[in-house]
Amino acid sequence: MNDASADARRGTYVDGSLAGERPYKAFVPPPLPPYPSLRLGGLFAAVDRATQALAFLDALAPLLPDIDLFLFLYVRKEALLSSQIEGTQSSLSDLLLFESDELPAVPLDDVQEVSNYVAALKHGLERIGEGLPVCLRLIKEVHEVLLSKGRGSD
Repeated sequence: MNDASADARRGTYVDGSLAGERPYKAFVPPPLPPYPSLRLGGLFAAVDRATQALAFLDALAPLLPDIDLFLFLYVRKEALLSSQIEGTQSSLSDLLLFESDELPAVPLDDVQEVSNYVAALKHGLERIGEGLPVCLRLIKEVHEVLLSKGRGSD
């Protein structure tokens, strides 16, 4: 592949701005399908498994008695998994105790960090629901909520 075709395949950056926001650079990918075409032979089985898992979840959704409760627990479980990657020691029961103003069995800093993940995700989803696009401003707002209390707040 020569340099010209490599540049066309990579896409370009364009300058832009939104009312009241700082100017930004946005990446604009090349049109689809790509040329030369992608070789995805090894990914088809993984995509098929993911599609089946989504279909299974879609079929189960009407059977859930309370979708809001499911999402409530799912968000907390995801926050726990994300925090554990960074070495945080907390469980779902610790988080639920903390959110109920009870004392968990692990250090408060660990549970506070997981609670911050939940609050940051909730804030981000609310802002997207209000019409804010996924942008640097949204990322900074979510990051501010994430570091608002506990470790890293200072």
